[in-house]
Amino acid sequence: MSTQEPRIMVTSNDMERLRTLIDATSGERAEALDSDLTLAQVVEPTEVPPDVVTMNSRVLYRDEETQETREVTLSYPKDASLEEGRVSVLAPVGAALLGSSVGQEIERLLPGGKRKRLRILAVSYQPQAAGRYH
Repeated sequence: MSTQEPRIMVTSNDMERLRTLIDATSGERAEALDSDLTLAQVVEPTEVPPDVVTMNSRVLYRDEETQETREVTLSYPKDASLEEGRVSVLAPVGAALLGSSVGQEIERLLPGGKRKRLRILAVSYQPQAAGRYH
């Protein structure tokens, strides 16, 4: 995460589960997510705005280089499935989406040194906005 990016917002429930995931996972991806979370604004599930990407949110984003759009569900690694459009929070794109909001542009360094810029276009489903707080 660069210093120019806005601070991300994470629910207290997601933070607790993600900390458990990081503690049980080794490697660069877990370390990168841990670094992002240290800068996160933590809010109660009932207080998160409906346009913020939380865990299990369905989000539409655009690759700013290719202009390709994609809709994915931000998932825990055990639930991730590219065929089902479920991206892991430990994947670079998944970590970039977490805590971002509609209209925000995110830049991530991918494996191999390539940079990817994404813009959040919509959050079509967010568990908290649907009344699902756990």
